[in-house]
Amino acid sequence: MNTKKTVAVVTGASQGIGRATALRLARDFSTLVLVARDKDKLEAAAADVRSAGAQTMNFDLDLRQSQSPETVIQGTLNHYGRIDALLNIAGAVPQIDLFEMTDAQWDDGMALKFHGARRLTMRAWDALKVSNGSVVFMSGSAAFGPKPAFAAVAAINAAINALAKAFAEQGIKDRVQVNSVSPGAVMTGRRQAFFEKWAPAHNLSVEEAIRRFPEQAGITRLGKPEEIADLMAYLVSPAAKWMTGAAVRIDGGEIKGI
Repeated sequence: MNTKKTVAVVTGASQGIGRATALRLARDFSTLVLVARDKDKLEAAAADVRSAGAQTMNFDLDLRQSQSPETVIQGTLNHYGRIDALLNIAGAVPQIDLFEMTDAQWDDGMALKFHGARRLTMRAWDALKVSNGSVVFMSGSAAFGPKPAFAAVAAINAAINALAKAFAEQGIKDRVQVNSVSPGAVMTGRRQAFFEKWAPAHNLSVEEAIRRFPEQAGITRLGKPEEIADLMAYLVSPAAKWMTGAAVRIDGGEIKGI
């Protein structure tokens, strides 16, 4: 008997944690609606998701645009009639020093990761109420340890945690589960690019920089996208249904505070 849930929407699904999450959810959902800006990467991810056992529908668009959530949610409902889970993973915030970051860079960081996720969740809310569905927002460990070099990352991630709390409070009334996930240093393509830039400036090979990083950062090791995906899958599973309003850290011990 097929016990899979029906429809999950995953943003940022073309690479990194978003792609790993889509692949992991293919075990649990019959349909994955994949959203990202890069059409070619998105189609490649969708092919892998189908190979893993789920059907797919793709939206290659920019969630910074205010009309994009309507396109995604209405398109999903037109084809499948329901939404059981929404995973807001899209959005990278530049790591620029507090005193160097421009207003335009602040605005761009907020536009996708915060406002894109906010608009999409609001547009999906009525459908999630019908399905008693789940929402997960992607935050980050910097929200719990702001530093000048990561000011925008920290501020926007903290704002996402607050936004998730607000949706979770409404979700108690509407029977929609909402949580956020705050990963630490995960070895994605973006992290690889960081090491390739950082290592030569410190007279290190990329391999040596990666090897030394956990000790310097005070963590057990670099995370894997699949580990974050497993947590995402748990949060939208029946086993986690009593969890709501949580900001879950998964960071190898990076944040030392309680």
